[in-house]
Amino acid sequence: MKIGLDVSGGDFAPDSNIMGAIDALKFLKVAEKIVLIGDQTTILNLLKREIVNPELFEIVHAPEIIGMDDRPTKALQNKPNSSISVGFHLLKNKEINAFISAGNSGAMSVGAIYNMNTIPGIIRPSIPGYIPNLNGSTTVLIDAGTNPDAKPEVLYQFGILGSVFSQFMFNIKNPRVALLNIGEEEKKGSIAVQQTYQLMKGTSDFQFIGNVEGRAVFQSAADVFVCDGFVGNILLKWLESFHDIFFEKGVTGSFFERFNFENYGGSPLLGINGNVILGHGISTKLAVCKMIILAQQMINAKLLLKIKHALKNNPTKI
Repeated sequence: MKIGLDVSGGDFAPDSNIMGAIDALKFLKVAEKIVLIGDQTTILNLLKREIVNPELFEIVHAPEIIGMDDRPTKALQNKPNSSISVGFHLLKNKEINAFISAGNSGAMSVGAIYNMNTIPGIIRPSIPGYIPNLNGSTTVLIDAGTNPDAKPEVLYQFGILGSVFSQFMFNIKNPRVALLNIGEEEKKGSIAVQQTYQLMKGTSDFQFIGNVEGRAVFQSAADVFVCDGFVGNILLKWLESFHDIFFEKGVTGSFFERFNFENYGGSPLLGINGNVILGHGISTKLAVCKMIILAQQMINAKLLLKIKHALKNNPTKI
């Protein structure tokens, strides 16, 4: 197993990425390797500063950087030696099993689609978010921001992707999938959501339990909440703000700490024909470490193959 890490991506790069990679070493087995992708001199200097043997990692030189303000498609074309471009080259050629970056999310998304393609049958890839429940479980929120305008057939596929992700990453047998809506009734919500309900009703591709309102978000009302990326991203960032508010007010506790995005690391781009994980731009070393662990879990769970299998058995509604 080889996990590629973009050392140059993120607001606190390269320090946070190198420190996160060092911390992740204790969670990896002997045959599992982190591949550091970035400026070689910078990487070696940071490892020397931390008194860490460079031979514990593989290092791939990528001197160019795609900044947060760069236009994704143009940057990928004009900066072939950037850490993101090189990372996707390695993933495409199967020299690494997963690629992680806290850098330009647009470049990561475009690079993933351009280099890896989507899994056959997938209309739009998506990213999941995570909602902590009062009973200690975690609900998968999908989509968390990739598709602000999603058609009913795309939302239906989110149900499949979210169900597979919940089953094999959170060990939930037959996850309950719900539409996040403004009411529980079948005829509530936008036209797209109402049409999605009709597609999901009676499906055998996942366990659909109907609509769930926002007030049930923390109540473990479902294992997967399906919504478009516009709703999902607003909800997710609203939830992330809880941690900062609680921290400022001195409120502590295990439940409140689960609102800290760092504990989840990042989100995989589901539906892509490869293991790609997008991190928050403000990822600290803890978040980077957690992203590496997430990549390890995805590879071990053979998540990509599980998604392909689920879609292969679902030719009718795509």
